Amino acid sequence: MVFSSLIFLYFFLPLTLLGYGLSAKVFKNFFLLSASLFFYAWGEPVYIPILIFSIFINYLLGLKIGNLHVSPKQARLFLIFAIVINLALLGYFKYINFLIDNLNSFFLFIEFPSIRIQATHLPIGISFFTFQALSYLLDVYRKKTTPQEDPFKLALYISFFPQLIAGPIVRYHDIVRQIDTRTSSFDDVYEGLNRFICGLSKKVLLANPLGAVSDRIFFLDGSSLTPELCWLGIICYSLQIYFDFSGYSDMAIGLGRIFGFHFLENFNYPYISRSIQEFWRRWHISLSTWFRDYLYIPLGGNRGGKLTTCRNLFIVFFLCGFWHGASWNF
Repeated sequence: MVFSSLIFLYFFLPLTLLGYGLSAKVFKNFFLLSASLFFYAWGEPVYIPILIFSIFINYLLGLKIGNLHVSPKQARLFLIFAIVINLALLGYFKYINFLIDNLNSFFLFIEFPSIRIQATHLPIGISFFTFQALSYLLDVYRKKTTPQEDPFKLALYISFFPQLIAGPIVRYHDIVRQIDTRTSSFDDVYEGLNRFICGLSKKVLLANPLGAVSDRIFFLDGSSLTPELCWLGIICYSLQIYFDFSGYSDMAIGLGRIFGFHFLENFNYPYISRSIQEFWRRWHISLSTWFRDYLYIPLGGNRGGKLTTCRNLFIVFFLCGFWHGASWNF
């Protein structure tokens, strides 16, 4: 179920807003959690256990890491184990098909029997809810927040439907207070709906038509392409990917605002950037700052000389490619 689909706009969203509005304050989180799990199950019913497993294991490991009676060394070991579990889950579903395909290409070259397994389908949103879970565990380990003792509240943080499938990546310490106590005023609902409509317009009125043009150009035979068509395809695709992605972020931020959550911005006019560095500060801000704060700076950032800085940048962008997709171009 995507935000621009009729089933979401005319059934899921109105019923969710109505149910949330009628729910007593003590049940609002539970209602949103139920709606979020239903939202995920609509598109991926077979992978609901994966999402629930991620919630459950990260809840338990968060308690272990944040336990005051656990030594720093033990907490570090629990954190390493948690990182391995989360990345193994993400890596398996995202890369098993890619790995088998490449092994079979090599086996074909050396005339060795190929590996035959059933193709594994990638669960939607696994990259986003995995990184959100990791940010929670890292925040607990760094003492930025205390471990969440209520499993339903942590489940809501990881599975909240507005940002579950396309981001932005929301950090636990940014919204933990909003999970516990929040209000949704008339101004919140108005601003949220306005932001959602703007995002929906970006997606439907701009991204989709631009994508149709770029797709037609990219499918043309090479002999039919002219420099003008190539530039038109490049420009249309560049605008399509921006309006598509930023549109989804706008819709997610708007939906969160309706329910009283204030998510941080995810795009800041990236195409006016005057350098590559500035572009990465403006494009997919939640991801770039996630890598900066949880990986680049802990590795030493640019404080250890040029060689160390290059090493850290290589690690960050290699893992950024790993996160984005199972393809050699990433």
